[in-house]
Amino acid sequence: MGESESGRADGVRGTGEDEVVALCSELIRIDTSNYGDHSGPGERAAAEYVAEKLAEVGLEPRIFESHKGRASTVARIEGEDRSRPALLIHGHTDVVPANADDWTRDPFGGEVADGCVWGRGAVDMKDMDAMTLAVVRDRLRSGRKPPRDIVLAFLADEEAGGVFGAKHLVDKHPDLFEGVTEAIGEVGGFSFTVNENLRLYLIETAEKGMHWMRLTVDGTAGHGSMTNKDNAITELCEAVGRLGRHEFPVRVTKSVRGFLDELSDAFGTELDPEDMETTLAKLGGIARMIGTTLRNTAAPTMLGAGYKVNVIPGQATAHVDGRFLPGYEEEFLADLDRVLGPRVKRETLHSDKALETDFDGSLVDAMQAALKAEDPIARAVPYMLSGGTDAKSFADLGIRCFGFAPLQLPPELDFAGMFHGVDERVPVDGLRFGVRVLDRFIESC
Repeated sequence: MGESESGRADGVRGTGEDEVVALCSELIRIDTSNYGDHSGPGERAAAEYVAEKLAEVGLEPRIFESHKGRASTVARIEGEDRSRPALLIHGHTDVVPANADDWTRDPFGGEVADGCVWGRGAVDMKDMDAMTLAVVRDRLRSGRKPPRDIVLAFLADEEAGGVFGAKHLVDKHPDLFEGVTEAIGEVGGFSFTVNENLRLYLIETAEKGMHWMRLTVDGTAGHGSMTNKDNAITELCEAVGRLGRHEFPVRVTKSVRGFLDELSDAFGTELDPEDMETTLAKLGGIARMIGTTLRNTAAPTMLGAGYKVNVIPGQATAHVDGRFLPGYEEEFLADLDRVLGPRVKRETLHSDKALETDFDGSLVDAMQAALKAEDPIARAVPYMLSGGTDAKSFADLGIRCFGFAPLQLPPELDFAGMFHGVDERVPVDGLRFGVRVLDRFIESC
């Protein structure tokens, strides 16, 4: 592919828009698959790549390795007014694994085709990593300091809870974030086209908390040919079935209420949170992201029991991905135990808090202004992410976190389906739009 498609990421001077596509492609080619264990193939290579790109423009990045190969890169840019609180821009470099046989194109090829950059991490979240690098490199090459200090963090292990990435830095190196009061990160700032006169850009102001858990039922082991009324598999499967079919009650938080109010205005109709089927149908692919922010959820994801077909095992296990709304953790756990019943032992494997902040302040104003300058029909609106991000760790330092990785998307693109999905890709025009918006945002924030 020619330079007009790929841009420049080799240290040769160019604008952020020129090189963002190449940066994204090159990051995708570094296989940073996170398998949820102590291994992190590629994370060290990604950390070194990012550090090199930052050092080329005069920064002094530092690489922090929490475990062999599990590496994150952090750098600070001095602002014009160092007395002001600093801003954190964070992104993770790890990705979920991909099976190449399922993909149209090589998931780690970083190929540019059909107006998109293809590959694992294209939207989650090497696009934002590339946009951040492109903007920072362009600003520093041209001598444009930000109004205040900016801390850049490119992190390991977000896809498995951030233990080897953000959590490690917050716990062991909190001084890196001295003076930081606000942050922007992933899964926000993307567009949803309502009509030719209105495009909503969803800014993440909240995210659900998580409880990843193991369920265990102990029963009586025995021969498979005999009747056994204390079969652990039977008991567990019945409990898992109840949980998988259970519909938790609707609970409308302030972020969801703000989003619904904006939708009501956009569609010219009042929305009933208790009956969202019609509304969700209008949202296309992002309905999957929005629909689960109205209630707690618990999704069974793994089952395990037995070792031989003619042996009834004495124990059966299941794993569940539980997500709870801000302010509803206790209710969630109580509902969970009630649905599962007394025979099921519940063990939390990993848990983290829910977050929510108000959709106001100068940072939000800067987001809206930057979007509007590049897209006259833009309107920034708050929303809640049904998943979680590294913002959970940074919130422990008292940092106010938003999801703002701006992308203008074609209406037909199933953006929600790109996350952890097959044929993940990001539009080239969306990347370039994001660079322009981020540059304006940094200038005015």
